[in-house]
Amino acid sequence: MLCDLQPTPVDLQSTQRSEGGLPTSPNDFFSMTVIDRILDSNSALQARFFFLAKRFVAGETIDSALDAVRRLNAEGLTATLDFLGEDVAAASEAEHTRDTYLELLAAIEREALRTNVSVKLTALGLRIDEMLCRAHLTAILARAARLPDPFVRIDMEGSALTDATLRVFEHVYTGHRNVGPVIQAYLRRSAADVERAIALGARVRLCKGAYAEPEELALQEMPAIRKSFLRLAEALIGRGVYPGIATHDPRLIEAVKGYAAGRGIGKDRFEFQLLYGVRPELQRELVSDGYNVRVYVPFGTHWAGYFYRRLTERKENALFALRSLLPG
Repeated sequence: MLCDLQPTPVDLQSTQRSEGGLPTSPNDFFSMTVIDRILDSNSALQARFFFLAKRFVAGETIDSALDAVRRLNAEGLTATLDFLGEDVAAASEAEHTRDTYLELLAAIEREALRTNVSVKLTALGLRIDEMLCRAHLTAILARAARLPDPFVRIDMEGSALTDATLRVFEHVYTGHRNVGPVIQAYLRRSAADVERAIALGARVRLCKGAYAEPEELALQEMPAIRKSFLRLAEALIGRGVYPGIATHDPRLIEAVKGYAAGRGIGKDRFEFQLLYGVRPELQRELVSDGYNVRVYVPFGTHWAGYFYRRLTERKENALFALRSLLPG
């Protein structure tokens, strides 16, 4: 089963790690969350420090995000827009997130841009009230259905939220097929989750995994994570519905390309997904080779934690930020 159908409580203590697999301690996560809140409440401080994050975050407003998508579209890339912010503590914050997505979708339609959207369920109130979260997500799905690309991606969070996230997904999927989850290859449960998604005909985004999890729940060594990723990618490409293969790992990208080509699976049957500002030369190279490429484009004022994860996962990212501090 992709999810348990009975509501279960969620654990507030899940800790994050970078998408590249480098763990951050609970204290690091807490401190970055605090910094993020401070920055969000002080626009002068935001304006002073946002220049550090602008390579990886497409601004703080809908207009700036749309500008980034226009540039990507001009290079043959599609996008998925994510309004940064998660773990909201009040129903009013969840409503604000919903309203921002509705405004974003209207702007995408008006500008005729080639992008869809991604959303974290904790930003829609999952930790507050699951029924509230479902209602907000349903409103977003209904509005998105009017766009040429109506798809809405549900981002995955820590393992304490996996069952709840997939439960909400399956509930809304019965009435709105323009939605699909993210599955993290390092979780030991993910093979069953992939099979469930394939059986449902749901579109899956596959990534390595973005949270520090205990050994009983998740693979810990990168060779094992890569092996799991490739096995799941092969299942999704071979039997799934237009999966998103989300990785910057050149070994995995080449392996996926080789698997598809060796079995006569067309390049239009899947897409590669990469992060805004990370390896843009690879994005353009894949497009020139005839592959569909979607770029994850985050925006909004809650950028501090996301920016921190970009710095920890690749030394090149940290060096870029340090160069930004130098005069001239």
